[in-house]
Amino acid sequence: MLRQFSHPLALLLWLAAVLALVSGSMVLGIAIFAVIVLNALVAFFQEQHAEHAVEALSAYLPQRAWIQRDGHRVQVLARELVPGDVLFIDEGERISADVRLIKGSVEVDMSALTGESTPVERSAGDAGESQRPLDSKVLVFSGTTCVAGSAVGIVRNTGSHTELGRIATLSRQVRSDMSPLERQVRRVAWMIAGVAIAVGLLFLPLGFFAGLSLGAAFLFAIGLLVANVPEGLLPTITLALAAGARSLARVGAVVKRLSSVETLGCTAVICTDKTGTLTENKMRVVEVEPVGASEPLLIAAALCTTATYDGDRMGDPTEIALLDHAASSGLSIDVAQRDNQRLKLFRFEPQLMRMSTLDGVAERKVLHTKGAPEQVLPRCTLAPEAGRRWQQRVDGMTERGLRVLAIASRDLTTESPDLAREQAEDQLNLLGLIGMLDPPRPEVLAAVNECHSAGIRVHVVTGDNGRTAAEIARQVGINAQQVIDGEKLDQMSERELDELLTSGDEIIFARVLPEAKLRIADALHQLGLVVAMTGDGVNDAPALRRADIGVAMGRSGTDVAREAAMVVITDDNFATIGAGIREGRRVFANVRKFVMYIFAHAVPEVVPFLVFALSGGAVPLPLTVVQILAVDLGTETLPALALGREPAEAGLMEQPPRSQSENVITRRLLWRAWGLMGTVSAVAVMAAFLAVLLHGGWHPAAPTGVGTPLHRTYLQATTMSFAAIVACQVGTALASRTAWASLKSVGFMTNRLVLSGIAFELIFAAAVIYLPPLQCVFDTAAPDPWMLLMLVPMPWAVWGVDEIYRWRLRRQR
Repeated sequence: MLRQFSHPLALLLWLAAVLALVSGSMVLGIAIFAVIVLNALVAFFQEQHAEHAVEALSAYLPQRAWIQRDGHRVQVLARELVPGDVLFIDEGERISADVRLIKGSVEVDMSALTGESTPVERSAGDAGESQRPLDSKVLVFSGTTCVAGSAVGIVRNTGSHTELGRIATLSRQVRSDMSPLERQVRRVAWMIAGVAIAVGLLFLPLGFFAGLSLGAAFLFAIGLLVANVPEGLLPTITLALAAGARSLARVGAVVKRLSSVETLGCTAVICTDKTGTLTENKMRVVEVEPVGASEPLLIAAALCTTATYDGDRMGDPTEIALLDHAASSGLSIDVAQRDNQRLKLFRFEPQLMRMSTLDGVAERKVLHTKGAPEQVLPRCTLAPEAGRRWQQRVDGMTERGLRVLAIASRDLTTESPDLAREQAEDQLNLLGLIGMLDPPRPEVLAAVNECHSAGIRVHVVTGDNGRTAAEIARQVGINAQQVIDGEKLDQMSERELDELLTSGDEIIFARVLPEAKLRIADALHQLGLVVAMTGDGVNDAPALRRADIGVAMGRSGTDVAREAAMVVITDDNFATIGAGIREGRRVFANVRKFVMYIFAHAVPEVVPFLVFALSGGAVPLPLTVVQILAVDLGTETLPALALGREPAEAGLMEQPPRSQSENVITRRLLWRAWGLMGTVSAVAVMAAFLAVLLHGGWHPAAPTGVGTPLHRTYLQATTMSFAAIVACQVGTALASRTAWASLKSVGFMTNRLVLSGIAFELIFAAAVIYLPPLQCVFDTAAPDPWMLLMLVPMPWAVWGVDEIYRWRLRRQR
């Protein structure tokens, strides 16, 4: 809230209010102060947003835990755990710390850390060998859930030292920068402040030399400051962004921070996940390569599952697809019977990339194994030549974008039922390969092509196999030239990664870890590229926070990912990201339109004060400060807001991404606002003012104060200045609707909100001019009919000059 009162535009208004109070204009000072408070309140409430990624991580921690202390089992607050505590873990409990098991075994849902939905088995014993702690057979981790079994363990790490805490630390280290629009608005504000102060310092001494009194000089300074401060700029931008956010919500993108709407528009790089974003996340079997008959292969694949297949299909999509295919082949598997005849289950382990079940089949004990071919084929009894042939088949299937499973079996009837997994999953008999496909979403191809037309590169950042990702990328139009796996990425230096990302190629990053996603996002950010990063897991939170636009998946995403991201895609669809970029570009283009509209009125507001000062008071003040406020906060606001809803101009998604360093205010914008429309408006205002004065018998230096014969004429003249600005605003609003095109080409009626805004400002102006209570506040008087006729050509003159300028621009292009 304090920052809203110390914004550069607010500081200028503070200065104007102080000058008004010092000069004795109490009512004017109070009015300006009220404007400051109104702007601050609107900006404060509009800019509030939720950034609770680190706090959301705490939702994965229980409040209490059971431990052993002094020989007794006691319950303590989870935050009181320390390394060395003996922790009891029971089914259904959320684990409170990183623990090494010393007794018992449990099945743990580690999806919060690994993204794998299948529970893994952990038990006390020898730690064995594992490349990373998450793969250890004797460790369980904070934030995971015990879904079966019970165990006792020794606490190893707590708080920020846990694996979950490490992710939280990464999130804390990432600070969200100001969005491009926020930086631009601040830059514009300082520019306006500089211009206002420079004009004041330049012309205030001139006013004294010209013979102005101290009070008149202060009034002159106040007028310059208020005329140069677009009081409605910040609320107008905020409300335009809010309208953009509502438009995005209608297409399935929920924006949590208003400035993110515009940031989407200057996105230069999209780093997208594959599963569920580019694809439908619906696996189906499309190819079967049996060793002999296909029936044993399909039965074994269906038995080696844990998914349920009753009214609601629950479980891993891969296993559901296997059960679906068996059923469609006339080999329907009763899941209840499957579970009853199961003797043992070796769950899927990420580091092993396979799972096995020991099933009772016709009074025999048969092990069924399914998993990644690179893990299963070496364990099968295949001759070297046969092994090479099967590997070639695997390569061919993966190159076609299929997810390949190898299915094998082994008769363990004569073996001990306590046979260890490593021994059981050996000397297997290969039954064949099953190729599965998660098809691309049909609408993604058009969305990717649109991104390419807009100069946006699309990288795929996934934990999946590189070949599969490459084929899916090819099908959706992503021109990936390189596939970089996680191990190769880890070996790259920062310079090598920068060279890779600036090569102009689209890249597939496969088998990446959370740190790698964060590293990619950080590298792109440091290169000055606005990056949109998608993610769905807890471990994606740091990268989502670091990216300029973190995009979380609404359906498949975790709460932590949704909290960390600035945009949530409710349908998990890449095409929605493209729609968001289009909307962001439209919003920014419209911000420029209403900034130009607001700036165009600064000239006719400043020129009357300059004429007053340069004449040394011989020409009375053509416009009062209160009338300027009536323009800036009354007649100007609704048309400006309506320009924020202008439809996108043709060719918007055929332009390259806008650089973050590109200003909202360009030389062409200033020329149109000040040099063309502003100058024409200023000439019209002064012409109307002087025409009324001269018609009433005024001559330079003639008194026009209260009680003088010319006082009513003077009130009519200032009223005509105010009315002339409003009339010119109509022409400015029509001209500002397009950046290049003619008004005829976009259609006069395509934005009826602008027409409604024009109607409102005319009604508001009429109220200020004709209603007696408002006449007292704004020092207005009803003009004569011939005066009103002077206003008719003004809108068309302003619009016509700009229309001719845009016609010349189109001819040059």
